[in-house]
Amino acid sequence: MTLAPGLRARLLIMVEKEDTAMKIGSGDVPVLGTPRLLALAEQATVQAASGALAPGETTVGTKVAMEHVAASPVGTHVEITAELTEVAGRRLVFAFTARDRSAVVATGTIERVIVDRERFLAKLSR
Repeated sequence: MTLAPGLRARLLIMVEKEDTAMKIGSGDVPVLGTPRLLALAEQATVQAASGALAPGETTVGTKVAMEHVAASPVGTHVEITAELTEVAGRRLVFAFTARDRSAVVATGTIERVIVDRERFLAKLSR
């Protein structure tokens, strides 16, 4: 598999109490919290790219744009899809969409950069 536009991944979750804005501290309502939704979208981008990376490579997030447009209460099933839309050297751009049964919940883009895992981690210990 090669890194090329069109790589996709899909996650399906049911919103749990632990996913809510109230529980994670990003608000005081019992709906899917924006930070949790973003983490799920990032998880989908990681999954989309993982099978196409060379041994020893990983990706790290560098830029995010998201519009969270609908609330998802506890018990709602939300599907998050991510698709690789652009490859520019080591830079990868993904588009993502989150939907429940009746509406788009969020859309956005996530940029990630391919790095050598060992070199990246070595820089952290300096």
